[in-house]
Amino acid sequence: MRKKLFHILALGSVVVSISLLTGGCAKKQVESEPAVSTEKQPVAEVVVDVGENPGTEESITSTPVTPEFGGTISEARTHAPMLPVYFDFDKSNIKEDQVSRIETNGAFLKDNMRAEIIIQGNCDERGTQEYNMALGERRAQSAKKYLTNLGVDAGRIMTISYGEEKPLVHGHDEFVWAQNRRDDFVFSR
Repeated sequence: MRKKLFHILALGSVVVSISLLTGGCAKKQVESEPAVSTEKQPVAEVVVDVGENPGTEESITSTPVTPEFGGTISEARTHAPMLPVYFDFDKSNIKEDQVSRIETNGAFLKDNMRAEIIIQGNCDERGTQEYNMALGERRAQSAKKYLTNLGVDAGRIMTISYGEEKPLVHGHDEFVWAQNRRDDFVFSR
């Protein structure tokens, strides 16, 4: 009896397998690509008036610059003659090798009493967005405090943090990250 039941089950499973293999899924109809015309279609002529000086309204700086102070980029996004200040990973204190740079900026600001600046704090891509915004602010505030200790009026200095939002260099290695950990000094007027 067991042997007969086994044979019936085996035969049933073979029949089911064969019916699945032969029936399978319904075949899909393959749609053919529409024929591409080789005839040239008429193209409307587009005329753009760029004026006498195309591109003159575009600026590579994020803030307007008064020609009185130059406004050209010296390094990173810092306006000449000032210099950016670079930071160690996860730090906001002015490094010893960056002191001469911030002192150069301080000397320029003391010699040019009408210059007002924005210190832009930047970070590399590591860390959360919130953490990097806070670190960028600490870096900008650290530079502002250093400048005020040198005798620059704090009312002439604004700070902003861009965190990791405005990288100068794109990539994922120490060289790139070191370029993005900085304060930029830009003229606000």
